[in-house]
Amino acid sequence: MPGSPVPTEMRKQNILPAPGCFLALLMLAGCERKHQDDSAKPAVGTPNVAMAASPSTANAASEMVQILPGRFVMGEKSEVDATPHEVTISGFLMDKYLVSQEQYQKLMGSNPSRWKGDKNPVEQVRWSDAVRFCNKRSELDKLQPCYDLQSWSCNFDASGYRLPTEAEWEYACRAGSTTPYFFGDSPARLGDYAWFAKNAGGHPRPVGQKQPNPWGLYDICGNVWEWCNDFYKVDYYQQAARENPRGPTAGENKVLRGGAWRFNAESCRSGYRYNENPGYADVCFGYDIYGFRCVRKAPAQ
Repeated sequence: MPGSPVPTEMRKQNILPAPGCFLALLMLAGCERKHQDDSAKPAVGTPNVAMAASPSTANAASEMVQILPGRFVMGEKSEVDATPHEVTISGFLMDKYLVSQEQYQKLMGSNPSRWKGDKNPVEQVRWSDAVRFCNKRSELDKLQPCYDLQSWSCNFDASGYRLPTEAEWEYACRAGSTTPYFFGDSPARLGDYAWFAKNAGGHPRPVGQKQPNPWGLYDICGNVWEWCNDFYKVDYYQQAARENPRGPTAGENKVLRGGAWRFNAESCRSGYRYNENPGYADVCFGYDIYGFRCVRKAPAQ
């Protein structure tokens, strides 16, 4: 039922039942994983200062943080689908906060969220809805949209907004750390940074209430899962490019990162991978756990 914790065995299969949608459960695919045991290396990289709000979303919640280029060890050896490997990332801008319902309503003219509140993160958002938001935001800011809405392909050279790659998201989340959480090995301090099953009270919370990670990103873990641009593949890390990896060229599910308000501390680890069919997050399915934040190319120096 919406609002109740998800059993571990169901979480691993991405099954979140809601009344009246039993036929849909037959379509949900699980997350197949294989065992890996590669060792990790130190991460490198430091952030720059927060950027000003964009014209189309001119409020504090639309500030972006400039993430400088660097390299880091992506993955976690305890995760069977996340073989640690060193990755180089180009610089980019990332939203300081999750996209709020107020922002989404302003640009899209509707609010799909179950848990209504202007400052709450928008949720019950399909991957395609997030992509449309990115394009709309780009157009209003007079930037080149990244997405072709016919093929759903992304032009990474465009100046507009898009969803982060999985590698960009983890690089920004880790903020130079090498531990399972960006604040250490233990989840003991997670409540200082994240809304998750233990402290969220059964629903998502307004953005920006917890402490940010060391690079100034709020709710980078917990609150709602964040859509990434990449397709999900269990063993992709073993084949991925070492410079700006962008995920497989095709697949059934898209990657989500960061954990959510009804999930446990384990899912909030920097290297934890989750995935979902990009079209299932709607009212019928009760997927009030999926949100997003945008990125775009760093300005020319």
